[in-house]
Amino acid sequence: MSYRSAGVDIDAADSVVAGIRGLAARTHTDRVPTGLGHFGGFYRIGPAGPGATLVASIDGVGTKLKVATLAGHHAGIGADIVNHCINDIAACGATPLFFLDYFGTGKLNPEIAVSVIGGIAAACESAGVALIGGETAEMPGVYTGDDYDLVGTIVGIVDAESVVDGSDITAGHVLVGIPSSGFHTNGYSLIRAALGLNESDATRERLAAPAPFEPSRSLAEVLLEPHRSYLPVVRQLQAEAQVSGMAHITGGGLPGNVSRIIPEGLVARIDTRTWQVPAPFSFVAEAGNVSDSECYRAFNMGIGYVVVCAPEDVPVVTRIATDAVVIGEIQPADDERRVVLIQDGTELQ
Repeated sequence: MSYRSAGVDIDAADSVVAGIRGLAARTHTDRVPTGLGHFGGFYRIGPAGPGATLVASIDGVGTKLKVATLAGHHAGIGADIVNHCINDIAACGATPLFFLDYFGTGKLNPEIAVSVIGGIAAACESAGVALIGGETAEMPGVYTGDDYDLVGTIVGIVDAESVVDGSDITAGHVLVGIPSSGFHTNGYSLIRAALGLNESDATRERLAAPAPFEPSRSLAEVLLEPHRSYLPVVRQLQAEAQVSGMAHITGGGLPGNVSRIIPEGLVARIDTRTWQVPAPFSFVAEAGNVSDSECYRAFNMGIGYVVVCAPEDVPVVTRIATDAVVIGEIQPADDERRVVLIQDGTELQ
């Protein structure tokens, strides 16, 4: 089973980004210092100096929403979208300022809407982010039943000289991986296909039953574990460590996201033996007969954030992120690849 067979084509998504890059570039002025491809969009609001650049990001929760609807558990979905967006702009060195949400559904269920938006407000409050507005859309015929969609937009700020974009990464730097709290908000179409989750009472009963690999929690609780916020760690790293690059591991996994910050001529070689892949990932892979290479493209596989720094800065990074582990090294590239995964001593294809 693959992500494509489950209905999501990463290669097609990459081709769309490539296709719109030129269209977007035509709208840019000299206040847009970078193009598409990083974890946030940059817009300079003044000359270089304090408060010079806004950083914005927009994203959704994906078909994790479907699992939440099947299980009847919506409380954590609000934290999912807020933390996902915060992590994106934090990877650029930005401090989040404010957040807006979009909640679309076929028929408005006030209980579900309040639960989700309440979760958004709680996550914003926890992060010190202002929830300044949003849109609730009721569109019968577009969404069916209790289905809904959730999108979030965040805007932050960073000094022009404090942007973290990977441009000063050099050979010899190391990659430090910080664990995820679970699947976060990516790969759920493949998860649902691999586990055979559908609109049936049997699926609902299965989600409510104890997870085979963690009997103390239901399968729904494991699958709906909220997306971890790395903002507290990033804030401390900015204050105490010298960091050359940060990557939020979302859609595309480690290869698709770490590659965003690796300069031309270099490659990040990541050894998958340096951390233990959490049981839920192995459970899904076995259930759907999903190959290792496909898993690493679809899921975060237990690493939700990657920090790139010089070897001498690793003790500071691991003191701040106490659950972090060195997972790889930056080396000169011998081809166009920016990321190579090493499994059991050989390259994972």
